[in-house]
Amino acid sequence: MTSPSEPWTIGRLLQWTTSHLRDKGSDSPRLEAEVLLAQARNCSRVELYTAYDEIADEALRARFRELVRKRLAGTPVAYLVGYREFYSLTFEVTPDVLIPRPETEHVVLRLLELASARETEGPVRVADLGTGSGILAVCAAKYLGHAEVVAVDRSAAALQVARRNIERHGVQDRVKLLQSDWFEQLETEPPFDFIMANPPYVSRAEFEALPPEVREQEPTEALVSDEEGLADTRRIAEASPAYLAADGWLILETSPMLAGRVAELLNSCGFEQVSIEKDLAKHDRVVSGKKRTT
Repeated sequence: MTSPSEPWTIGRLLQWTTSHLRDKGSDSPRLEAEVLLAQARNCSRVELYTAYDEIADEALRARFRELVRKRLAGTPVAYLVGYREFYSLTFEVTPDVLIPRPETEHVVLRLLELASARETEGPVRVADLGTGSGILAVCAAKYLGHAEVVAVDRSAAALQVARRNIERHGVQDRVKLLQSDWFEQLETEPPFDFIMANPPYVSRAEFEALPPEVREQEPTEALVSDEEGLADTRRIAEASPAYLAADGWLILETSPMLAGRVAELLNSCGFEQVSIEKDLAKHDRVVSGKKRTT
């Protein structure tokens, strides 16, 4: 990034890198350029615009070049900067956990909707299965002030990331971490009012068609499931009734291609009022059902 004429200002760096990333196939080149430059400059994205005409010294340009190089080599931006925004909160992410997607926010929305409609008062017990970075557990505790959450994951490394996020957002007094393969170490008593999960739901065939940065960088075990993507969802659906209160709900994220089959699965596993919620792209994304009482 050198020029014999114009100086490399913050604004010029953004413009040049945005164009470069676009030429290399980035879906969001401007956003990626801003996030990486803010990381290199150790500032917020907003501050880049108050420093738009500031000349970037060689040390800053070198840090920025290295981040851009790694991005073009396939490392996701979230892993480069170590965080991702989710539901208006900032979460640490590492290669030990999936990078949060906007679609998963609809699990939070469904939880808050159902919790607000509860007729009984008092603490709400929530289980977050496959918590990963802890995004769902933290959101439940932050936005349901009376929630008691158990965040479950079989990966010790993922639980360490979740622990730091839980502490970051100050909800460690209401979120308990548990290392378990789904329900293996989870107690049935006291029962949960809500069980939520974003389980692996990518089939092995679909996995091979994912972008290289997903296939090669994110944890495969958090993405891929047998039975054409249904195996882990089936385990959760079949076991959940034993852990739910009489009026408890199961909330699952899934693939738009599997949503209908997941709804049928919930019906067959003892759930009623089964519904499918769409994401912002109008794709079927979240399936929920209430434990059948008869």
